[in-house]
Amino acid sequence: MTNLALEGLASARHSAIHLEMRDAYQPSDPDFLAWQNGKRLDPAADRSTWWRPFLDSVAEATERGVSMRRARIVSEPVTDYIKYEYDISFSNVAAGELIRWLPRRKAVDIPLPGADLWMFDGSSVLFTHFSGVGEVVEREWRTEPAVVELASSAFEAVWERAIPHEEYRPG
Repeated sequence: MTNLALEGLASARHSAIHLEMRDAYQPSDPDFLAWQNGKRLDPAADRSTWWRPFLDSVAEATERGVSMRRARIVSEPVTDYIKYEYDISFSNVAAGELIRWLPRRKAVDIPLPGADLWMFDGSSVLFTHFSGVGEVVEREWRTEPAVVELASSAFEAVWERAIPHEEYRPG
């Protein structure tokens, strides 16, 4: 999570949503590379073995009443990166985040923004623009009502159709 997203989460009063639409992110991520080499987080282990600083921010926000929801649109069969995200998502859930997964074929009639996003309190959107291989190129805050409405309506349509994390099995 970026400093900008952490700032948005820290200042959120009632909601934070995150829409992810890529099948791979930052292929050079050391945690992903370790996962590819067999390292797995153990849900039964002490949280300190898998609790990341980001999860402290999530837990703090959800404890003060912020509803935090993440929706992921994924191609099936899923990529290794999505398998990795699925595998570590238990830690996000433990921090209080709600996660749902939507197979891409079920999203074809949903108007979607052109980039992944965070939205805080339904009023500001943080878009993340990626290169073709999934490296972050830039981030951009937008607050225009039409942009906020598109992001909100897209997220809610995805959320309504998506499968709760506890029920989803990567295909």
